[in-house]
Amino acid sequence: MEQETLFLKGNEAIARAAIRCGCDGYFGYPITPQSEVLETLAALKPWETTGMVVLQAESEVSSINMIYGGGGSGKRVMTSSSSVGIALMQEGISYLAGAEVPAVVVNVQRGGPGLGTIQPSQADYNQATRGGGNGDYHVIVLAPNSVQEMVDFVDLSFNLAFKYRNPVMILSDGIIGQMMEKVVLPAQKPRRTDEEVIKECPWATTGRTKDRKPNIITSLELQSEVMEKRNLALNAKYAEIEKNEVRYEISGSENPDFAIVSFGSAARISQKVIQLAKEEGIEVALLRPITLWPFPYAAVREMAGRVKGILTMEINAGQMVNDVRLAVAEKVPVHHYGRQGGMIPNPEDVVEALKRLKAEAEC
Repeated sequence: MEQETLFLKGNEAIARAAIRCGCDGYFGYPITPQSEVLETLAALKPWETTGMVVLQAESEVSSINMIYGGGGSGKRVMTSSSSVGIALMQEGISYLAGAEVPAVVVNVQRGGPGLGTIQPSQADYNQATRGGGNGDYHVIVLAPNSVQEMVDFVDLSFNLAFKYRNPVMILSDGIIGQMMEKVVLPAQKPRRTDEEVIKECPWATTGRTKDRKPNIITSLELQSEVMEKRNLALNAKYAEIEKNEVRYEISGSENPDFAIVSFGSAARISQKVIQLAKEEGIEVALLRPITLWPFPYAAVREMAGRVKGILTMEINAGQMVNDVRLAVAEKVPVHHYGRQGGMIPNPEDVVEALKRLKAEAEC
């Protein structure tokens, strides 16, 4: 397949991108608002064209453990779910991180806690950026704010997952997953042959050959001294990721009075806020973290030196705001504005929050 331009939902785009990026296997379970990922893959039948495996598991717990097996054999495998289902996968994600198995996990977030609502949310930020499961580990987290980025981040996620032998999460939400936009799909990338997998992934459990002994994939180590060494090695890897893989985008006013820090769909709403604020005589810049982990602390810290205050706008009760406050270190006031339960922030209400921040900063 050559490069192609289509009008797609975010979830449909994820599915098509997975096929074109040479994904070997998708294992998932339907849940609103991400069910179209599995439905699109089932309709396209990539097993007939590329040999990609598509399987609806009996549960999210099963699907993440299938990912463990597929990733452990050096294959490009992925799953997707929404909030409640991702919560069920946390033990498996911790296993993936501990055993250094590459994999891609897509979370199209919905409101919570508990079963919550099928409407959009960004309330899984803490879960994604703080590991979510047991132990000291990190997942690389990418936050798309368009359907095109849903496409682009699939290949990027696989590349990062295999570069660092670490799970990568695409943290989307119900807005991006369900909205439709024109997207450019990449040309088909062939799936790797078994010979290529063996060559590129010498750690994988692909069986014993005349040139090497069999590999064992595990996160278990009963000797404390050895387990600590493994943890220290993981910490060194995370430090390398923090050094090399921070991504963010700055837009809006070049001489801002205030800054908004938002990710994903909230960042799209923030673009309208900047326009309305300018009409009120308030110059605002937008700093959009693209990697939520590693978080762009240095960029936020630098922005704090240029403005009178910072507003985080998130579709939650205030989660990323804690990382912003860590970065700012009380140099300027940091406020949070958010909606919950599936409610979407109104740009006019965010402007009013900016005015309150302005009043505090001028006191």
